[in-house]
Amino acid sequence: MWGRGRKRYSGCSQWGEYVPVAERRRRAAREKEKLAKKGHPVSPVVIEGRAIAHTFWGKAWCENLERYSDYANRVPRGRTYVRNGSVVDLQVGAGEVTATVSGSSLYSVKVKVAPVPKQRWDAICRDCAGAIDSLVELLQGRFSKGVMERICLPGTGLFPAPSEIQFSCSCPDMASMCKHVAAVLYGIGARLDEHPELLFKLRRVDEKELVAKAAQGVPLKRKGPAADKVLEDAGLSDMFGIEIASDSPAEPAGSTAAKARASVAVKTRAKPKAGAKPKAGR
Repeated sequence: MWGRGRKRYSGCSQWGEYVPVAERRRRAAREKEKLAKKGHPVSPVVIEGRAIAHTFWGKAWCENLERYSDYANRVPRGRTYVRNGSVVDLQVGAGEVTATVSGSSLYSVKVKVAPVPKQRWDAICRDCAGAIDSLVELLQGRFSKGVMERICLPGTGLFPAPSEIQFSCSCPDMASMCKHVAAVLYGIGARLDEHPELLFKLRRVDEKELVAKAAQGVPLKRKGPAADKVLEDAGLSDMFGIEIASDSPAEPAGSTAAKARASVAVKTRAKPKAGAKPKAGR
């Protein structure tokens, strides 16, 4: 189930003072500079325009998030925060997202996501067999509607359900989901626009495995010559009256293959030339 970490209260006010957007942005910029000086790899969420996500994976993540109707009042506030640059830093790791969000103060957010159960992952790979040809196609979201629907299927797809997510924030808001957490969840969708492979990392599965298993149902595209168009070495010997050298390693003298080749060679040498008289036997 959705979880909340222990809250920290600052001062006597539960909510803290209101900070205008412009001031939040200035604080965010200062925090990014501080983190950069400390050698921390700062990765802010930057939104261009009104749309938070533009690609298949980013949009699918956000649409899945918006299915959680219990948090409908908090999700819009998260959209506002992520759009105005309040997510100062967002790092996606295996099963965990850590972030810094600028609000009345700077808050630390942590989101933990459970790994995809092996049985579910195997089912996804099996159901997508024959429908994904390459890793590039997968990461770009260029595949059939059936595959997209299967991967995004609530409960049995790749996206986490509320029961598979736990989160915490250092802000004083005691709501089940504060706006800072909502902003980070939307920030994940924006990050998937740039790096869709992070979704697989977050769910602790290997996207290459999905492609490999899916490709098992795809027939080979390259076709060799028909069987009746291929001549064996012995056939070539009989047709042209020559011996065919073998590229394979030498066989033992007494092997079946060696005896067969010796028989073909004897027949080829014994074959008389056209118009020649047979020699008298001794």
